[in-house]
This record gives sequence, structure tokens and C-alpha cells, in this order.
Amino acid sequence: MTPTEPSKISDTKYRFDSFTNGHSFTGNKKGRLPAMGWNSWNAFGSGNTEALTKAMADKIVELGLDKLGYKYVVLDDGCYKSEREDGKLANEPVKFPSGFRALSDYVHERGLMFGMYNDIGTNLCAGAQVGTCGFEKTDAKSYVDWGVDFLKIDNCYYLWDNATFSNPENAKYVFAPNLRQIQLKKGEFCILLNADKGFLEGRGASLKDGYVTGIGTFDGTNTGTTPVGPMSSELVFDIEAPETGEYELLVNYATARQNGTGEWLQVATGRGKDTQIFYDNLLPQTDSPESFVNSNPIKITLQAGRNKIRLMNHRRQENTLCSYSAMLEGLNEAKPDHEVLLSLCEWGKTQPQNWGYKVGNSWRILNDITFRVGRDGDPGFGEWTDPGTPSVTSQYNKAVIMDEFAGLDKGWNDPDMLMVGMKGMTTQMSQTHFTMWCMMNSPLMLGLDLRRVTKGDELYNIIANADLIALNQDPLGIQAKRIFTTSTNGNNDTPITNSDKAYITDCNRVDILAKPLADGSLALSFFNLSQEKKTGNFSADLSLIKNFLGNKLPADFYEASTFSVKNLWTGEKTENTSGTFCVNSLVACGNSTFRITPLEK
Repeated sequence: MTPTEPSKISDTKYRFDSFTNGHSFTGNKKGRLPAMGWNSWNAFGSGNTEALTKAMADKIVELGLDKLGYKYVVLDDGCYKSEREDGKLANEPVKFPSGFRALSDYVHERGLMFGMYNDIGTNLCAGAQVGTCGFEKTDAKSYVDWGVDFLKIDNCYYLWDNATFSNPENAKYVFAPNLRQIQLKKGEFCILLNADKGFLEGRGASLKDGYVTGIGTFDGTNTGTTPVGPMSSELVFDIEAPETGEYELLVNYATARQNGTGEWLQVATGRGKDTQIFYDNLLPQTDSPESFVNSNPIKITLQAGRNKIRLMNHRRQENTLCSYSAMLEGLNEAKPDHEVLLSLCEWGKTQPQNWGYKVGNSWRILNDITFRVGRDGDPGFGEWTDPGTPSVTSQYNKAVIMDEFAGLDKGWNDPDMLMVGMKGMTTQMSQTHFTMWCMMNSPLMLGLDLRRVTKGDELYNIIANADLIALNQDPLGIQAKRIFTTSTNGNNDTPITNSDKAYITDCNRVDILAKPLADGSLALSFFNLSQEKKTGNFSADLSLIKNFLGNKLPADFYEASTFSVKNLWTGEKTENTSGTFCVNSLVACGNSTFRITPLEK
């Protein structure tokens, strides 16, 4: 049954203050490298069929891609009946006449793994009214019965956020009301504090005309907001309480149902495991976002002396975590020892880099890499550097500074499926795109019609480059770090020194990425993001590498006097005795990528 309000949160493991504790939830297996496989969406959209899926599975085996690590064959949107049958998911009978269990068996018989798709909302993104919301246990049982190994779970029609195709008024759950004043009372003790007497923590909120607005969590669906640093905000008051006990708090507020102003307020004291939440619900609606009224008294407990009263709304993240957790918990109940991999596809909306590790193996960081699906994914002109989300460089620009969130003990940043081989992507673009994803430990999910690939052709030589795949699947599991960029700080032309954290959207630049590997060697990539050839002395020496990677590389690496250098696209091997690794020319949208191994001290 579809719920009518967000879950009541009684377990602190779902709370914002638990996001940094490093604890993942039961059933979410860690130590898994980025997923590799094929997904139906970019090539076929909702037009995928059982026959096409079988053809793709056969082609993976025929091309030997399975031996390189491409294991998952994933059905995306468009595979279900548009409505449930007796409350359960059912196969679309024309496109998938044999049913999902039979298709799963077909995939498994070829030594591959079977993946499916759903959504935490009421509907799937293509419209079918079969989202998991309220049906998590039922659907989990179906997925276990069908032998599903991988679940991609989307975020359309979500009830508790103004997500894609959701009611815009759902913003009422996402943001706190505008806050102008608080009053605190106990017996004869009474204080009245205006909003400007508190202080704002995090970012996103601001003081405007005497009240605070914008308390909530940044929407990360689109470009423009860095993923590094605090993603949400709170209004905090320092209170000196005369004695320990229960106090009455009145909050002077005004509501709306729009970005920046909502109706949901959380009131808390303490931090981390000491957090106590005294109010966590909608406040009554007011006439306008500037029609301020007092709340009913909220009972809170304070200690004698200094206290921090936190006014906040972290429900955008907490609700989404709860919704994804419901599916994980359903799988745990259906099959306690399941190995199902969860691919969270909420497009970075709720900053999943903060909490996604708890429930998933990977989490999308932006909206879709292309919106032109079902035509073999033809991305059209401009999707190499489109300033919005549907481009290779937009996805890269965000993912490249997110290395701190990835790892074997966490999971992987997902800048979406590969556009390698799609019409509009040149061979050079595809090669560099593939390299970026390998260096950043992104899932490698092919999105093209594999029937267009022949063993030994240009496309095959990209997706089957074993040296590049080895970087993505390296057992050390460390995402590459950007250690240099030619981009500069605005108008003053000074070099960017924090290249591993700077969110840069101007693609007229060259980046250098460094990735430690399990055998003590280093992968070093030089990327030209522009669509013009770049020449110059692009270099990284041992001191620069050590400055960013430190002990992630063994001391022997920095002490070596000679290095073996292998170009991972040409296969050429050279020796380097200078400890400085450089490239003087990069073609448009090009890259040079090397595996550097110390030989002797």
C-alpha cells in the first residue's frame, strides 16, 4: 500500500548525524569493485525486449567481454506491465513473453549475472505505476525468486521530495519553514531571540529581512554545486539554561511549498550519538512565506549551562535513505544471504556521497549523461561539453573531485553509463571517456547496441582494453586524484593549488590524474577536456605526486631512480630516470595514460 506520509524515524542509524559513522547496513556487502556490464537504457530506452537482451548477453560472451569483467546484463525501464497484477510486478507480455525467471536463467546459463530496474517512487520514470514505494517486501521477494543479482533503483515520482515527475509541492518535506524568532520558557525563565542572534551552520541558508530561509539540503541533480563540504544547513542558538529540565520552545515561522521554504521542521540538541530530536514533523501551513506565526509549544530537555538548540531539516537525505533501505531490508528478509548489488540512481539529488555507502554499491552523482535514448543512444551534437548534466565532461567535472567518498569500504561514485560508441561520440571522445571512468573507479556499464561491435574493431579495442580495465578493477580500490590542472583562479590567472577539491566547469583545460595501484605502481592520466589540440609542458614529478598521494604509494616508489612507463593505449614501453613524467601534446578530447612502475632505487 502506498504510504501517505514519510516514515517515522525511530532508529538513529537513518539520521543525518549518523552519516559519518562509517556503518553500512546489514545486507550491503562491502569489498566489491565497481560493477561492469551492459544496461539497456541508452541504446533501446523503453523499447528493449527479451530478444534484444538475449542478443546482448550472447554478444558479451561472443566478444569475450565476460572474461574481461563485464558480467551484469541489466534490464532498465520499460520491462514491466504498466500496473501491478495482484499487487505484484509482472513482465510486459509482448516484449518479455517468457517472463523474468526464464530470462534470468538464460543470462545465468552464459555465466553472466542478471539485473533489473525499479524506482523508490510510485511510478517508474517512463510512467508505469509499479514503483517500489509501499511494496518493497513484495518486490524484494519477486527479485529473489527471479534470481536477480543487480538492482538499479531510480527516483522519479518520489513522494517525499520534488524529484522528477513528482509534485513540486513536495518541497514542503524538503525545506524548513522560514524562521524569524524563538522563545524559550520554563517557569519564570523566558528569553526571546531573533534569528540574527543564532548562527548558520553549513551552507545553503541565509538571513533575509530578519528571518532565515533556505534551511535544507542542496539539490545535487544539476551542475553548479560542489559535492565537497557541507551540503545542508542549520540555524543554531547557544542557550544558557538556568537548570536541567523540560522547557517550552515556541518557533516563529512562515511556510511555503517551494525551493528554499517548506513546512517540515526538526528541533534537536546535541551532536552525533548525543543528538536528541524533540520535533520532527510538518508545521501547520501559513498564509504566505512571510506570514509569521508562533508554533505550538515544543517540549525540549536542556541541561543546566550551555546548550545548542538546532533548527533544521535533514529529511531530504534521511527520507531517501529510508526508502532505499526499505528495499535492502526486503531483500534481507526474502533471502538473508543474498548478494544483490544495489545501484542507487537518485541523480545526486540528496547528496548520496554522504550516505549512499550505507545501502548501496554505487550512487549516481548527477542527472542522466544523455536524454537521447532509444536511438542507440545518439547523444547528438554538444554532449561532450554540454554545460548541463548530459555530457561526458559535466559528469567528469563533478566525479573527479569526489575521490574521498569512494573506496572498497564505501562504494563508488557513478557518473552514469558509458556513452562509448554512441553516434555523435568520436572514437577519440569514446577512448578518453572510457579512460576517465576507469581512472575514477566508476561502474563500467556499456550502453551501446553490442551487435555493432566486432572483435578487433575500434569500439572493441576501447571497451576491451585490459590495461585500462585493470585500473578500474585494481584490488586496492582507490579512485584517482586530480593532482594538477591548467585551469586558473578566475581573473587573476593564479594556478589552482587545491586541484583535487576545486569544482571546475570550464573545459578549456588539461587535467592530470594519479591513481595508486595494488602492486605499488601508479596510473597517470593526462586529459584534454577541450575540443581543440593542446600543446605545452604538462608534467608531474615525484614531489607533486607525493604531495597529493602521500603514503597511498609505498616509499619505494618515491625513492626509485628508474621507472618502467607503459602507454596504456599504444602499448609502448619506455624507461624514465628523471622522476618527471610529461606530455607535450594532446589532441582534442584526447588523453595519454601510463602505468608507471618503479624498477630500482
